[in-house]
Amino acid sequence: MKVILNKDLSTLGEEGDVKDVARGYARNYLFPRGIALPYTPKTVKLFEARKEEIEAKKTQKRQDALSLKERLENLELSLTMPAGPNGKLYGAVTSQTVADELAKQNFQVDRKRIDLAGAGIKNVGKYKAVIKLYENSHAEIQIVIIGQEIKTESQSAAHPARPARRRRDNAAGETAPAEGATPVAEQSAPPSAAAAAPEASAPAEPPAAPENEG
Repeated sequence: MKVILNKDLSTLGEEGDVKDVARGYARNYLFPRGIALPYTPKTVKLFEARKEEIEAKKTQKRQDALSLKERLENLELSLTMPAGPNGKLYGAVTSQTVADELAKQNFQVDRKRIDLAGAGIKNVGKYKAVIKLYENSHAEIQIVIIGQEIKTESQSAAHPARPARRRRDNAAGETAPAEGATPVAEQSAPPSAAAAAPEASAPAEPPAAPENEG
């Protein structure tokens, strides 16, 4: 089905462009949202009357793209990412990562317009990214990835925490017993049962019978 775009749509074209699309796509999406109109003699005439207005908008877009290109190419984007000791990132810097960082610096760029080499950046270092602007215009930006090393459990085990000062002081205050001194355990040992029990007394002799006088 042939339609005329009434608005810019990044995935399809610009205002005034004539496109062939699926009938269901046109009726269910483009027409209800006012993005496109059916291609008819009436709509063709309508857009012919708006031709100068549409061309003026395109000229303004070209100028905006040129200004944006200059600003972007003077920018060095620096990102600090978690990385291992060998410089390998935990994860990857993607086009969405770059778009989010650009947004922080007031550059509204769709992630689909950002072209990174491969599936993303996976190591620290310096890189370039290409940003598609308007028509055939594009900007090349510099990206610096800085690694932020994260300590793992194995690293923590290799360097255990130092003991508390109080514990060290207590250990220093303890002195070894003097040579020849009786160990405390022996001094305080309870007397044996045999020593503690009193000696059994011999049985008393019976008193002598009194002698008879006479």
